[in-house]
Amino acid sequence: MSEKCGCEENRRFGLDRRRVLLAGALGLASAALDTSLAFAADPGYTGDVLVLLSLRGGFDGLSAVVPAGDAAYYAARPTIAVPKTQLIGGGSFFGLHPALSPLLPYWTGGQLAAVQAVGQPAPNRSHFSAMEDLERAAPGTSIRTGWLNRMLGLTASSDPMRAVAMGTAMPARVLAGPAPYLGVTSIDKTALTGEQAGRPIAATMAKLYESAPAALKQTAGQLNGALQRTAQLRAAGYTPANGAVYPGTDLGAALRDVARLIKSGSGLMSATVDSGDWDMHENLGPAVAGRRMFDQLKALATALAAFAADLGPDGLRRVTLITISEFGRRVTQNGSGGLDHGYGNAMFVLGGNVKGGKVYGRWPGLTTAQLRDGDLAVTTDYRAVIGEILRARCGVGDLASVFPGVTASALGIVAAR
Repeated sequence: MSEKCGCEENRRFGLDRRRVLLAGALGLASAALDTSLAFAADPGYTGDVLVLLSLRGGFDGLSAVVPAGDAAYYAARPTIAVPKTQLIGGGSFFGLHPALSPLLPYWTGGQLAAVQAVGQPAPNRSHFSAMEDLERAAPGTSIRTGWLNRMLGLTASSDPMRAVAMGTAMPARVLAGPAPYLGVTSIDKTALTGEQAGRPIAATMAKLYESAPAALKQTAGQLNGALQRTAQLRAAGYTPANGAVYPGTDLGAALRDVARLIKSGSGLMSATVDSGDWDMHENLGPAVAGRRMFDQLKALATALAAFAADLGPDGLRRVTLITISEFGRRVTQNGSGGLDHGYGNAMFVLGGNVKGGKVYGRWPGLTTAQLRDGDLAVTTDYRAVIGEILRARCGVGDLASVFPGVTASALGIVAAR
């Protein structure tokens, strides 16, 4: 059983999240749900499926993508720094944490890359407000929609199955807005909340809206359409391909269902998945099995490697997966052998058209003078990285509508379509 963050904010968050999940435990939630009899996404869309993996709690990018060439890293973390001899990935300055070994074939094969010193425009060490800012991605404006919903709004499709929050019936703020999407705990458990034997809510709703005005009828029909399609997937069953074995974790189950949707031809354009418990204020541990960060990273890497294997080379060429987190951790370990809330971070990009096997971004250094209030400075805006991927792989021309005031980076992290 993993340890939980001791900060008061995270304790409140845990209670609120349990209430949310219990409220939506039966599987299907809708926000502006809209599905017609034409069960396909925008036929003009030829871009990648964008998978957004949120590492919630404040991921420590310095543990995952280790700046071994910066002596200040080892000075700041006397008991939890990853020794150079244990690093994998073969870089001259950076190396990967050994727990990420399941992903090493994708790193060396060029399908996995990292960006260091990436983050939000300004520090924010509050879980709640930092995650809200991260997902809204429009600081200094009155915009309250999520950036992924704004991206969806640029397409012509009104099919909710083009965007799915997998693993939760209450999607994240990144999907908040008028464009339709689904939130499901899993494909095999998808049902309208309250549906049970003797209470055919979906069928009753369909009958009730048969003669309703077009706008109401369309929404109800689309909801039922999504239910029918997930029922068809459930009836067909699913066996991962290429010998892929997903771990028995929530993340493994969610990524398995995302791969299932991608391969089903459901018209999926984007999916969001959460991975929690990264808020390690204490006992982060050295880089050995059985210690907290090692085991967390190993579980993450095992799930991602299974996802990539399941898709296979052809499937992975149509997918770009990005990791984000609300903030990084402090450079210097605390007295409890952990790391408090920080600023700069690392993000991963996985996909068949990623120019991988390297770490992107400008390294700011870790000496006291180079830090931002004791934290890793941010030299690359996370929105600029995502913007580059949206433009190069997802066909988004109007980047200003997604990330106002942001210019896409020119890292060259992905090949253009």
